[in-house]
Amino acid sequence: MTTLHPAVPAGAYDQFLIGALPRAHEQRAWRAGDTALPALYLSHGAPPLFDDGPWLRELFDWAQSMPKPTGILIVSAHWESAPLSLSAPAAHTPLVYDFGGFHRRYYQMRYDTPDASALARRVAAAMPDSEPVHQHPSRGLDHGAWVPLMAMYPLADVPVLQLSMPSQDPSRLLAIGERLRGLRDEGVLVIGSGFMVHGLPFMTREMVVHGTVPSWSSDFDAWAADALGRGDVDELAAYQDRAPGMPYAHPTPDHFTPLFVTLGAADRPDAPVRTTIDGYMIGFSKRSFQTVP
Repeated sequence: MTTLHPAVPAGAYDQFLIGALPRAHEQRAWRAGDTALPALYLSHGAPPLFDDGPWLRELFDWAQSMPKPTGILIVSAHWESAPLSLSAPAAHTPLVYDFGGFHRRYYQMRYDTPDASALARRVAAAMPDSEPVHQHPSRGLDHGAWVPLMAMYPLADVPVLQLSMPSQDPSRLLAIGERLRGLRDEGVLVIGSGFMVHGLPFMTREMVVHGTVPSWSSDFDAWAADALGRGDVDELAAYQDRAPGMPYAHPTPDHFTPLFVTLGAADRPDAPVRTTIDGYMIGFSKRSFQTVP
C-alpha cells in the first residue's frame, strides 16, 4: 500500500492525531509583546497528505515551533480571483472539496474554525484603494488551505481566512504581501500555499509507484533553494525564463506564485529564508520555508 492507495483512507491521520492532539492543547498562544510571527510558504499536498505520517508530523512540528497564532491568512494556489477576495468569515463555513477521484472519506472531513470576521475587517483595512477587497458570502476554504492546516492546527481553534490571488504577476503579489506585513505583528500567520514543483501533466508510473524524482523536479528545486538562500527575489520572479526544469516543473504558475505573497510579507523580502521541510512526494519537491528577521 502507498499514500495514493492506503489500506485505510486517512488512517495515518487517525494515528497522527493520537500524539498530536495532546501537544496541540498545550501550545502557548501568541500574546502582545511577542515577536512577529514569520510568513510561511508551504507545499500543501492534497488528500494523500492524510496518508503520509512523516509529512503530517513535519507540518505539525513546524506549527508547534511557534506560538499559536491569533489568526491565519492563507493564499492558496486554488483560488485565483479578481478583484482581491476573502473567503466567508463565519464559523463552520463548509469546506471546498476541490479534488476528484478519492475515497469518500476525504469528502466528509471537516475543519470547523472559529469566526474570522475581525480578521476580515483587518485585512480589508490593510489594502489600498487600488486593491479593493470583495467579501465572499459563502466560499469556504479550499484544499490548499484546510488540508495542511488540519495537520498544523488539528484543534481547528484558530480563525482562518483565505485570500484570493488576483494576479500571477510577482510584483503585484509582493506588493499585496507587503500590505499584509503588519498583521504578523498582531500574531497573524500569513501563509502562501502552493507546491514547490507541481508538474502534474508529466507524472509517470515510476514517480507514482517508486517515487522516482525526475531531473526537472530536482533541478528546479535546487535552483529555488539557491535563490531563496541568497534572497534573490529578481531571480525567483524570472522563474519562467531562468529556472531549469521549466515548463515541466510548473506548466501553470499558480502553485509557485503564492511564494511572492510570503516574501512580500517578510520584514526583508531579499533576506535568506529558512527551509523547514524538504524532500519529495511522488517525485515533486515539497520544499517549504519561513521568512526570518
